[in-house]
Amino acid sequence: MGRKVFKTSGKQIRSKLSLISSSLKANKQNYKKRIALAAVIELLHSATLVHDDVIDESSIRRGQKSINNLWSNSHGVLIGDFIYSKAFILMVKIKNLKLLEELSFATNDISKGELIQLDAINNIKIKLDDLLKISYYKTGRLFEAAAKSAAYLIDSNLKYTKQISKSAKYIGIIFQIKDDLLDYQINEKKLGKPSFQDIKESKITYPFYFAYKNANIQQKKTLRSFLGNKSINKSKSYKLIDSLNGIVETKKLLNEHYKNANFYIKKLEDNKIRKEMLELLELAILRDK
Repeated sequence: MGRKVFKTSGKQIRSKLSLISSSLKANKQNYKKRIALAAVIELLHSATLVHDDVIDESSIRRGQKSINNLWSNSHGVLIGDFIYSKAFILMVKIKNLKLLEELSFATNDISKGELIQLDAINNIKIKLDDLLKISYYKTGRLFEAAAKSAAYLIDSNLKYTKQISKSAKYIGIIFQIKDDLLDYQINEKKLGKPSFQDIKESKITYPFYFAYKNANIQQKKTLRSFLGNKSINKSKSYKLIDSLNGIVETKKLLNEHYKNANFYIKKLEDNKIRKEMLELLELAILRDK
């Protein structure tokens, strides 16, 4: 099962972020610890994906059959726990208390995000602040922790730690907002996973939220009928959500967070790190899967 989980590596953005953030004081002495921390970040992320597939009953992950599809939900929960524990074993070996504390809190916050998202199911009264909390806890928090723990690893100053952490946090939130947008993509083959999965699972995400806010009584009724509909007409639902500015307003929100990320990245004094962070930012906002 472990081999299956890591057969397709994904984008590895979080681990790259860790390596970029710890490169400020890179040397031969801390090389192994930097690699170990990047591995910890990737393990933590992989564990959350396996658990997500169980929660969402998703059959596809990165274009391949998911663990819960090939085996069972029980296998998915247990292999996810196994990967988490491996991450913490490796984390302890790094022997940095501040780093361990940050990643422990981050792991807790990721679970908090999943619980808040459960409350978003069929919740048409959900507020934008709650959706932003989900984006932060579910995705932005591990991005932030990857950068902050890397800064702790190299014993960086408070100024650098704040700038790199904030930059990473906003890149992570952008990543999640973009994920919500991509879920409304008609072309599943290009996406590499089932589309319209959020709406099929009755999850209120940004495009639906903005569309529902702009809808009249009849349109609201139609939108509610989409929630939980496993055989949803993708073309029809996309057209309605798009016509109600659900897609446009989500893109505006994406742009706001792009500006926030760009603001903190531009403050970074190291030219190489600033350039690499800008590249990650562009990848997060321009990706198509």
